[in-house]
Amino acid sequence: MRETVLAVERLSVHRGAYEAVQEVSFSLEAGTDLAIVGPNGAGKSTLIQAILGILPCQSGHVAVLGASLSRAGKLPPAVRQQIAYLPQSFSFDRRIPMTVAELVGLGWDQLGLQLPWAGRRARGRAIRQALAQVDAISLIDQSVGGLSGGETKRVLLAYCLVRPRRLLILDEAPAGLDVRSESDFYQLLSDLKQEQGWAILQVSHDLEMVRRNCDRVVCLNRRLLCQGIPEVALSLESLTTAYGSEFAHYRHQHSEH
Repeated sequence: MRETVLAVERLSVHRGAYEAVQEVSFSLEAGTDLAIVGPNGAGKSTLIQAILGILPCQSGHVAVLGASLSRAGKLPPAVRQQIAYLPQSFSFDRRIPMTVAELVGLGWDQLGLQLPWAGRRARGRAIRQALAQVDAISLIDQSVGGLSGGETKRVLLAYCLVRPRRLLILDEAPAGLDVRSESDFYQLLSDLKQEQGWAILQVSHDLEMVRRNCDRVVCLNRRLLCQGIPEVALSLESLTTAYGSEFAHYRHQHSEH
């Protein structure tokens, strides 16, 4: 039986007076890729931010690796370090003189604060190994300001890989990638899930991508409408219930291609 990495129980989240998420419950096991889908304004990003402790929860319970998220949105440091988060966009001043190795090394430095045995040689090995895992070792000495969108996503994954992780959270992370780069990105996620047992939680608007790549789906429109394997959660009946008229527009757009 696989370990439960994330458990969400009857979670409700407000944005001001508006209840953006209403009593949502689901769980995520190790080695599983779970997608959250739903129309614009369904509360998908709000749910992710509440799980990360960025937004406060009005009610309900979140546990990561058995540790409960406190009312202040905190997890024990040892558990928090097991979570990696890739947002939809990564904004930075491209004039900053930082190499790829230096950026990825920042992830190791956080670990080194708690492990005094971590020396420069071990740090360098970890950086090279993480970049090799995402097929980006050739970028090690490049400036981060000169990276393409696909290269930036790979380097950020290397940042996540430079120390052990158990849970990867993506909020529309492939946004802005071309078709080839997006395909490569999801193949990489699949490899990491299988090789390292990562649990992956992602928000996506691309239903075909979810159907091809994800193990389970949560269909959300403020409240949980359905969940299960893609064949069930992405059925015509389920999606029509979740998206309403927006799904009819989505089907029309994609039938033209």
